[in-house]
Amino acid sequence: MIVNLLQFILCLSLFAQPQGAHRLERDIVPEEFIKARPVKSSAVRRKRARYRRVSIGSAEIGRTSPATQLGLTIWRLRRATAAEVGERIIVHEEGGVVEWIPERVEAGRPLRIGEKIRMSFESQQAGYLYVINREQYADGRLGEPSLIFPTTLTRNGDNRVSAGRLIEIPAQEDRPSYFTMLRGRMDQTGEQLIAIITPQPLTELTIGAEPLKLTDELVTKWERLWGATAAMFERANVGGKTWTRGEREAGADATRRLTQDEPGPQTIFRVAAGPDEPRLIKLTLRYVTP
Repeated sequence: MIVNLLQFILCLSLFAQPQGAHRLERDIVPEEFIKARPVKSSAVRRKRARYRRVSIGSAEIGRTSPATQLGLTIWRLRRATAAEVGERIIVHEEGGVVEWIPERVEAGRPLRIGEKIRMSFESQQAGYLYVINREQYADGRLGEPSLIFPTTLTRNGDNRVSAGRLIEIPAQEDRPSYFTMLRGRMDQTGEQLIAIITPQPLTELTIGAEPLKLTDELVTKWERLWGATAAMFERANVGGKTWTRGEREAGADATRRLTQDEPGPQTIFRVAAGPDEPRLIKLTLRYVTP
């Protein structure tokens, strides 16, 4: 269980890297994602980031197949030292002001109990983001599904996504502006996350200040209708890289867009669905074994 704010933890599947290099997707997928952003903000030519393919769905997603892409970065917070410079999260805690430095975490890395995390989402196509969480237990059972984003407490319920527009969970103005990882039960082995992007808002949902409890029947229906084959790509050799000024600004200001010359997301999911179709991704992250 996550304490503070929305009582949530982000979870991602831990996959083994497939045999052989998938050169097509490794080179083209991230390039498509970045080119959907606004044009470069400077004339500085940056080295193209490299992504490695770390998972595939039940079928390959071909080059000519309809596909959309979702970007995700998990940020692990660590305490800043007096000698460090750079962007940081400033939190007013009971013992005083604490400064935390967000650094990138690879999606397959299990997270430890007590760690503090943040996350940012970005979509290649415009749409509306919904995030559902449910606990996962040692016997394979799942807990009750809960819609933890959007809520009116985060960005006033604004869940629009598009190329270069970041949605941070929690938002920088939230108190606290991070999630703390805790187990809800001793037999809990991980968390399941369902991320949904729809071309239009889901009008059947009534969003409030608290996470919205959902029925198993509704979530199962969405999974059946919108579940799609997805491939996952991890940005290479940048685990531990810290928050940039551009990422901080884009997360805080809904009008600020990341441009083509700014860092791409840590993880990109390529989903076998057209830009006008809802798409749903299920992800799981296990806890570090005590």
